[in-house]
Amino acid sequence: MCLAVPMKISSIDGFLCVCEARGIKREVSLFMLQDDSLKVGDHVLVHVGYAIQKVSDQEAAESWQLFDEMLATENTA
Repeated sequence: MCLAVPMKISSIDGFLCVCEARGIKREVSLFMLQDDSLKVGDHVLVHVGYAIQKVSDQEAAESWQLFDEMLATENTA
């Protein structure tokens, strides 16, 4: 099973960018999305340091909501 985390692009330099989610910043490769039009402020799904898909702001928020629900369920079990 793979897990990709939605992150917001905060800066871009060629095929590398810095993404942020919940106060965590990571350097991410955009190589796999080189044919997509990406800009600062876009959300991408990040898996092991690579952006693998562009997602909407709404899809990113829904993903984080699901992660929060899973963590809440885990903490009550």
